[in-house]
Amino acid sequence: MEMVKCFMIVLILGLCHVSMAAPLEEKKSSRKTYIVHMAKSEMPPSFQHHTHWYDSSLKSVSGSAAMLYTYDNVIHGFSTQLTDEEAEQLESQPGILAVLPEVRYELHTTRTPEFLGLSQAAALFPESESASDVVIGVLDTGVWPESKSFADTGLGPIPSSWKGACESGTNFTSANCNKKLIGARYFAKGYEAALGAIDETKESRSPRDDDGHGTHTASTAAGSVVEGASLFGYAQGTARGMATRARVAVYKVCWIGGCFSSDILAAMEKAIDDNVNVLSMSLGGGMSDYYRDSVAIGSFAAMEKGILVSCSAGNAGPAPYSLSNVAPWITTVGAGTLDRDFPAFVSLGNGKNFSGVSLYRGSPLPGKMLPFVYAGNASNATNGNLCMMDTLIPEKVAGKIVLCDRGMNARVQKGAVVKAAGGIGMVLSNTAANGEELVADAHLLPATAVGQKSGDAIRDYLFSNPNPTVTILFEGTKVGIEPSPVVAAFSSRGPNSITSEILKPDMIAPGVNILAGWSGAVGPTGLATDTRRVDFNIISGTSMSCPHVSGLAGLLKAAHPDWSPAAIRSALMTTAYTEYKNKQKMQDVATGKPSTPFDHGAGHVDPVSALNPGLVYDLTAEDYLGFLCALNYTEFQIRSLARRNFSCDASKRYRVTDLNYPSFAVNFDSVMGGSNVVKHTRTLTNVGSPGTYKVSVSPETPGVKISVEPQTLSFSQANEKKSYTVTFSGSSQPTGTNVFARLEWSDGKYTVSSPIAISWT
Repeated sequence: MEMVKCFMIVLILGLCHVSMAAPLEEKKSSRKTYIVHMAKSEMPPSFQHHTHWYDSSLKSVSGSAAMLYTYDNVIHGFSTQLTDEEAEQLESQPGILAVLPEVRYELHTTRTPEFLGLSQAAALFPESESASDVVIGVLDTGVWPESKSFADTGLGPIPSSWKGACESGTNFTSANCNKKLIGARYFAKGYEAALGAIDETKESRSPRDDDGHGTHTASTAAGSVVEGASLFGYAQGTARGMATRARVAVYKVCWIGGCFSSDILAAMEKAIDDNVNVLSMSLGGGMSDYYRDSVAIGSFAAMEKGILVSCSAGNAGPAPYSLSNVAPWITTVGAGTLDRDFPAFVSLGNGKNFSGVSLYRGSPLPGKMLPFVYAGNASNATNGNLCMMDTLIPEKVAGKIVLCDRGMNARVQKGAVVKAAGGIGMVLSNTAANGEELVADAHLLPATAVGQKSGDAIRDYLFSNPNPTVTILFEGTKVGIEPSPVVAAFSSRGPNSITSEILKPDMIAPGVNILAGWSGAVGPTGLATDTRRVDFNIISGTSMSCPHVSGLAGLLKAAHPDWSPAAIRSALMTTAYTEYKNKQKMQDVATGKPSTPFDHGAGHVDPVSALNPGLVYDLTAEDYLGFLCALNYTEFQIRSLARRNFSCDASKRYRVTDLNYPSFAVNFDSVMGGSNVVKHTRTLTNVGSPGTYKVSVSPETPGVKISVEPQTLSFSQANEKKSYTVTFSGSSQPTGTNVFARLEWSDGKYTVSSPIAISWT
């Protein structure tokens, strides 16, 4: 996964918002206004001018409709008023790319809250002061305090529980904080010890964000409402974080050279002292035992203080075992898509069109077909197809659109290389490593990204045609994309390589093409050559999905101040969904097939349902200590993690399968003859109304019998606890076999779901 910047401890990219667009209907007529997008290159030779072709196409479906406008720069096409039937007829004609209903842009929340159902559910979440008493701490690259996402309009006094500070430094003073951004600190000692003094001509030795990533994640979690937000007009609407009334405290731990664990731990230390309620950490490192993992260690301490820690799963998908941040006291978040896209079509000289995505907004391409060249044929370098720095031959590229293959260097940098060599546009093709996943970028020249299959077809055209031509048609913003969400290919996957009995990730949340606040010190691509400045940017990664969950956890904390971090996570997990409204299974873009719990964990977050989950799986610090005993950690190892002397009880049998986790990961030994039997014990706490819950397990699991005892649980009062045991009996299966199921407790009002992943190793 290419990123704006690479950190030594990898910052994991992501997050976006948009406007909600409502179809604009005529009051007295069945006609509606449509925007008709034409593939200008497909105009039949019988027409002298494209407007004649547009007019003829329109007259073929309607004798009375007139063109309202014709377009040549923003799109190729026209607007008109049609009935639904006429629009369908027109869209089926050759040369018509899309017939889209005109939309009325209203002052709505960003697409993410809309997509998550928060816009209709505002009344469900408390507008009391408890919502503004919640403090979300963000460990990242700092903050751009001037962003409107951190305006404090309408917020009351800073919570009396707050003990934090606003530190001064390069280009930053305590006056940069307010009643929204209530804390800002920076941590650089570990960084400077390793790499020398920070170069203050390149980055601010202060909480100021010169990168953009930190501003993006903080505003995603808890940004204020900002009307008229967009990136170059893309994703236009009212931007808002998940918990708009929560306070933000920023801890800058990441610099140009990376994020060092000593600084991370110091920041977590301060955050605990400062009294944050949620910690959002879109960063991760390698995979190591919990007692060696600084993030896991710091998170254990935060958990003990009642602070929920939300971390990104990583951007190393779709490879299995690619997760980071897998400690069971961390909430681990993968990434899914929204129902919004930014289409930009590749139109070839042979009349074929291929859909891609782009956030380019600048000087348009000439309104004609343009010469087209494959980068590999315009370079003497062995990897010339990748459009690396200084690999393209200007004489072979000048005035042409260039096809570059994805890989190695940043996607947007490839466009900069094409531009520097004299190219006027770029088509960026995925290779097998990225498949059909498309991530939109704010390119520096007219460019679009296409999936592997389209890229292969385009390459075939380039190789077979002596004079290939192409153009790119930019379509703007389109919402209502189906299916959505789908699991992002880059989102890191299970199984959990540290403790296979703990299923990770815990859940997925929006992480593809997310709009949020940005730094004024850097362009939207993050490249030094990008002189553009934006208030909001659209980027992708599990770095974007993580703060979604951090903000949602803040909302739940405000609604249920007495809930533990485990209870909040349980509510988010057991109400997550894995099916679309049409009952089809959630898809994985990497395979084009249904995703599994190794991809999506418990499923996609549903915050409205999480507000009232019925039952929760709760956990305390003592439970986690028992878990460490079950891992056979030594006293020294436990102490290094839990900061205390703790001896495992020699007379007690500790089992990892007894950790009260809201999911089940079962591992069978494939070399054993006969059957394997594994038991998991769980305890549910009633946080809803009294009720009798019945259990169900679906679908049927080949090679495994799953039995639950007891099969009903009755709760008569709040906070009552009841336990049950699940027995998994498996027959021998080949190594590498995986089967998946779902266990649900329901009383007719609430449904409490847990994913099951069964593996033979």
